[in-house]
Amino acid sequence: MKIMFVCHGNICRSPMAEALFRHMVDQEGLNDKVFIDSSATSYEDIGNPVHPGTRKKLQEFGIGVEGMFATKLKKSDLDKFDYIFTMDQNNMNNIKREFGPIDESKVMKFMDLTDHPRDIADPWYTGDFDQTYDDIYESCLCLMKLVKSKI
Repeated sequence: MKIMFVCHGNICRSPMAEALFRHMVDQEGLNDKVFIDSSATSYEDIGNPVHPGTRKKLQEFGIGVEGMFATKLKKSDLDKFDYIFTMDQNNMNNIKREFGPIDESKVMKFMDLTDHPRDIADPWYTGDFDQTYDDIYESCLCLMKLVKSKI
């Protein structure tokens, strides 16, 4: 199974989701069954490392982001990945604007997996990496259930 996480710049939310879910997949011993990546809908931060706030929050849980740098979502990713999870509606709108119609059974907002769908606030603007982590963690727990049911 191939999973892509997407946010605006690929330096805060989507790399947080990538690193956290990769950690969870590793703990479950599913590394050989799940491929995880993240990308941006904009070109603004391409090549930049993970935001220090995301790095610091993940370090609290022993999760590293070494070797992770912002990349841009490509049209081919829409076919390559089984699921593409965006962090908010703006990310969804950007994908539709750039690539046209999407398959809503595989491209969806990440919090849509939970019992209370909503956007995951961008800590670039809010400064609240704790709330972002909590939302992403909740979504990752739901995603793990989905992954286990599919493999």
